[in-house]
Amino acid sequence: MADHSTAKTHLEAQLHELGTRLAHLEGDLAEPADPDLSEQAVQQEDDAPLEGQIALVRREITATAAALDRITDGTYGECVACGAAISAGRLNASPEAALCIDCASRS
Repeated sequence: MADHSTAKTHLEAQLHELGTRLAHLEGDLAEPADPDLSEQAVQQEDDAPLEGQIALVRREITATAAALDRITDGTYGECVACGAAISAGRLNASPEAALCIDCASRS
């Protein structure tokens, strides 16, 4: 995705989809507790994976928004750690990538 307008379009669509997914997950987590105590226990067991998914989606939202900011400020495609160019293949696979492959493999 060397073309930044294509990357921007993709990232904006990804951000929208992530926002929708986050809203659904948060809605699922906010469901009222069942009056049956045994059902409440099951619901609480189900909440832990939902909380993990919410955390993951929030991290993806942050990374995607940061990539859009880098497009705006003209630094998209540059490694935020070392300043080297991020390969087109890496950006095609992961448009929100902030690190070149060398820096990513070290972290």
